[in-house]
Amino acid sequence: MKLDPTQMADWQIAEAAEQNIKPIQEIAAKLGLQEGELIPMGRNVAKIDYNTTWNRVKDLVPGKYVDVTAISPTPLGEGKTTTTMGLVEGLAKIGKKPVGAIRQPSGGPTFNIKGSAAGGGLAQCIPLAPFSLGLTGDIDAITNAHNLCMVALTARMQHENNYDDERLAQIGIPRLDIDPDRVQMKWAMDFCAQSLRNITIGKGGPMDGYEMESGFQITVSSEIMAILAVASSLRDLRERIGRMVVAYSRSGAEVTTADLEVDGAMTAIMLEAINPTLVQTIEGNPVLVHAGPFANIAIGQSSVIADMLGTRMGDYLITESGFGADIGYEKFWNLKCRYSGLKPDAVVIVATVRALKMHGGGPEVKPGKPLDAAYTDEDLELLEAGCSNLIAHIEIVKKSGATPVVCINGFYTDTPAEHELVRKISEANGARCAVSEHWLKGGEGAVELAQAVVAACEEEHAFAHLYNLDLPLKDRVEKIATEIYGADGVEWSDEAEEKINLFQADPDVSKMGMCMVKTHLSLSHDPDLKGAPKGWILPIRDVLIYKGAGFVVPVAGAIKLLPGTGSNPGFRKIDVDVDTGKVTGLF
Repeated sequence: MKLDPTQMADWQIAEAAEQNIKPIQEIAAKLGLQEGELIPMGRNVAKIDYNTTWNRVKDLVPGKYVDVTAISPTPLGEGKTTTTMGLVEGLAKIGKKPVGAIRQPSGGPTFNIKGSAAGGGLAQCIPLAPFSLGLTGDIDAITNAHNLCMVALTARMQHENNYDDERLAQIGIPRLDIDPDRVQMKWAMDFCAQSLRNITIGKGGPMDGYEMESGFQITVSSEIMAILAVASSLRDLRERIGRMVVAYSRSGAEVTTADLEVDGAMTAIMLEAINPTLVQTIEGNPVLVHAGPFANIAIGQSSVIADMLGTRMGDYLITESGFGADIGYEKFWNLKCRYSGLKPDAVVIVATVRALKMHGGGPEVKPGKPLDAAYTDEDLELLEAGCSNLIAHIEIVKKSGATPVVCINGFYTDTPAEHELVRKISEANGARCAVSEHWLKGGEGAVELAQAVVAACEEEHAFAHLYNLDLPLKDRVEKIATEIYGADGVEWSDEAEEKINLFQADPDVSKMGMCMVKTHLSLSHDPDLKGAPKGWILPIRDVLIYKGAGFVVPVAGAIKLLPGTGSNPGFRKIDVDVDTGKVTGLF
């Protein structure tokens, strides 16, 4: 059966490709995995026993390390995962031994507007339905561990409210005197549910909890997801979970998971999640799936563990960072690479003609609605205006000392003149550039990109972090805002300034990394500001502390930690064929 992305939906392509899917043991053999290192989770999916495998491969010379990032996307996304899959397939076509490392999709976008995150066209990972619908349960484990922590916290608040000190002493628990106005966590769920952002809990009476304001956040924004992304071992994961600050007492003391005596149980829930999952591309190349998406409200990286393993098991490890270089790559550069000690040999910046036209002043792009003709008809003037955004992202990558490769993720509606204009502008600004048709042609369509990446990896580069950890926290935010986003400065709310000053006074916190939260749809905090906006100030309205992960988390603008479900969500199209049991309608 010929697979034609112009005539078939992604789920139909995946379903057809899965008729010839390779047994997962065959994919494991490509990685050199040995007996006992693979944990089968069915015929086509497995986990890799990280501890056993790492102890065997840790002294091997790492392969080339390539990060995939992007320009500021439209709400439709510009195909980073598609490009990651295509580049893996393209490298295999030219005789290399590639490994992909991507993030597990969240149920939020899968059932909402954006859809799954398996890639698209002939550059997907399979099997699609398991990948999109929970995979091996890592996100479920994070949800449960997170909510167990909230159960421990709210139960403790109820009992301390109902019992005097003598009764608490008889039980064997000290009074933590938790301040209900300084609870740092919300409940977690892996859906977009705007009606649960702000709720009141504990209504009913003294046996029904402690009445207070609360809410939900999407699971992938949980600190536990961040810990999974940066942990280097089970021991490291356990220690980080124990350092999580859940709330503060009325006297201002930290209340941690260890204080609640729930950290061990949370780690028990996470025990299998430490092991990355192994799947494959449509063309049978290995892909590691570990940690989660959303670099706008989380770290948004495939895990340190997956990257450490992948660099030892392949010639090229192609890893993925969320959204654009301003947030996803910035966090890869200044957070993830500090934890792993790895340095990128090249960085791919994914760009599409449609997104560049949007940044040039094109009509609004809305998920679920047909694209305006401006995006399918040739318009070189609009395209050139939008390349200001591409240039800004090239400069971000160059500032890190890494070698940028612009990937024009080709759409069949693009014209040769449009591709040539983007290539000319990219090269004039110090980046290699390749047109890639992986969506349409799979690995054959990504050969030019693969060759450009191989050449970039051989160049001299001097990778260095944007800031050192001795720089004061406020100065670091200012540096990211001005040098990465292009802001004129930073404006702090009273609450945010009070918090950042308190954190700076704590010698442990002041040396932590900086994990910014802002919109992915603009270099600025305002999603309506396209291109490379000038003359604006970054507003910081809050600052969170992820002491287990090791992050200070400034929150810019009005961004929410729980997205909302749109009026035409993807779940309307998803169904099951009751005769075959196959899932249909995923996109």
